Amino acid sequence: MSYSDYVQAAKIGKKDYQSKLMAGESPTLEVLDDILHTTKSYREVSLGLVQIPLAQVVGTKTAGRSNSFSSNFMPILDPNSEFASKWMTLCTAQQEEGITDPIIAYEYMNKFYVLEGNKRVSVLKYYDAVSVMGQVTRILPKKTDDYDVKLYYEFVDFYSLSEINYLYFSKLGSFEKLQTVVGKKPGEVWSHNERIDFRSLFLTFQSKYDEIGGENLKEITCGDAFLAFTQLYGYKELLEMSDSELTKLINSNFSEFELMSDTEVDLRMTASTKKASVLTKLLTPGAKHLKVAFIYEKTSASSAWTYSHELGRLHLNEVFPDDVTTVYYDSINSHNIEEAIDDAIANGCNVIFTTSPTFSQASLKAAIANPKITILNCSLHDPHTSMRTYYARMHEAKFIMGAVAGSMAAHDKIVYIADYPIYGTIANINSFAQGVKMTNPRAKIHLLWSCLKDVDVEEQIKQLQPDCVSDKDLSVPEAGTRYYGLYMSYPDSIWNLAIPIYNWGKFYEQLIEAILNGTWKADDSKNVKAINYWWGMAENAIEVISSPWLPEGIKKLINLLTKTIRSGDFNPFSGIIYSQDKTIKNGENQTLSPNDIITMDWLSDNIIGEIPVIDELEEEAKPVAMQQGVNQ
Repeated sequence: MSYSDYVQAAKIGKKDYQSKLMAGESPTLEVLDDILHTTKSYREVSLGLVQIPLAQVVGTKTAGRSNSFSSNFMPILDPNSEFASKWMTLCTAQQEEGITDPIIAYEYMNKFYVLEGNKRVSVLKYYDAVSVMGQVTRILPKKTDDYDVKLYYEFVDFYSLSEINYLYFSKLGSFEKLQTVVGKKPGEVWSHNERIDFRSLFLTFQSKYDEIGGENLKEITCGDAFLAFTQLYGYKELLEMSDSELTKLINSNFSEFELMSDTEVDLRMTASTKKASVLTKLLTPGAKHLKVAFIYEKTSASSAWTYSHELGRLHLNEVFPDDVTTVYYDSINSHNIEEAIDDAIANGCNVIFTTSPTFSQASLKAAIANPKITILNCSLHDPHTSMRTYYARMHEAKFIMGAVAGSMAAHDKIVYIADYPIYGTIANINSFAQGVKMTNPRAKIHLLWSCLKDVDVEEQIKQLQPDCVSDKDLSVPEAGTRYYGLYMSYPDSIWNLAIPIYNWGKFYEQLIEAILNGTWKADDSKNVKAINYWWGMAENAIEVISSPWLPEGIKKLINLLTKTIRSGDFNPFSGIIYSQDKTIKNGENQTLSPNDIITMDWLSDNIIGEIPVIDELEEEAKPVAMQQGVNQ
């Protein structure tokens, strides 16, 4: 029996050997000594007896036995060789009692290389064993700014707490997120039982994930998919699920895993002007009547953001009096968002807008569970196949605001007050700075953050005594304040210069129209991975309202910039742009790509200030920063 097993294993090995040769790849095992030969410096650390995941055993420590195996660790030598005889003996031992002797191996960058026990590994891999015990020495590379090295050292820190070596990530910060997701504090060591529970859940997930094709998603690791899955459904909740419940959830999330592996997102920067054809109406008929729910984090009386979306809801009531009914839920937080969505669905809502990025995970969870309900989340750079997202290009209006501020800043000092350091906000800040630079290249913008702990923004403004202040975009009527938009502040008065406006009503009108006429469903093709609506001034989603008391020349400038941005003849992020460290971020005849604008994590050279990290924020600001933050 062991002879036939060797013949079968050798057949697998030779097939892999030929396949690698044809692909121009090395057909035999990796050799750690050859890898380390090109490494400038490293040090060794003993890990003791370790359970080694066989999937991560990729080679040998020395070159001596590497040519006896193909790259998948299957033997390739003659069945009548002494090597084959020893392999067969181990095969018999595995069949009768199991291989128990530990191997000796080295770990480098979370891959394992065998010093003693290559044939044991080969036999165990042949029988699809999951792991092998081994005495392991870790090879630590020199710490550098190399991405892979930084990621590896995050793993090393995580391993020191959990002793988990069987999952890996492709993105920095993921190990820290996993520590949080399972309910552990930073630096907290895992107990023995916690390790057992986690291993059981992860291996179950990995098995189901691979069964449905996850192992073919090359741009992400199984760990990436597991982290996203756990963040969505909750670690404790997943531990309590049955095998069948887990299988159902994993299957329903596969399109999301595919999207994680495919970085292409359909960023819709213009509203569709096409009307549904007769054929489209027949094949993808629109809804006859829509009941639309709006879910707000705060009330319209306490939040300008909620107030602006509430105006959008009321606009829908006016535009579609016969076709649309709207309801709203306010004062919703992370503890009751799922309940609010479930209640909206139970009450017959077939379209749901969740208006805060902090609602993204709950919205996605509901969208996966209720594929017939249209759920959209107001967020940027958070693509999903099951749920579309939408946001406005406020940076277009901010450029115009900056141009006005620069022209009115007699002493070249301007303050910009930002709220959260999230995607989109940094583009707003930099676009404002570019507008200032266009009309006043001498001016400096002092960047202040309203979300920082123990910081008095009003006192900072008093100390700076700026010419102009760019404050929150809008104020609720009940507040009775004029401290919003762009203004000049005097000891006894405020002069409002201009305000940027979110026209959520126009945004929602065009989205609802697409659902009603059937063109919405036409976009749900297999070729479209994820859709993010990112509309601006051309779509009437954004505008600037200026004071009638502004100088005529500045009014003309506002009109000119508005016209050219609307037409696409001008982009705020065109031409040479320098960051604070004097790096050129954009060339003379270039324009930043939409993705570069969305994911900005730097500040323009005429800005004084910095982007805060999460630990510097007030508790209320942390959830949105953790979900959408550029420094998360």
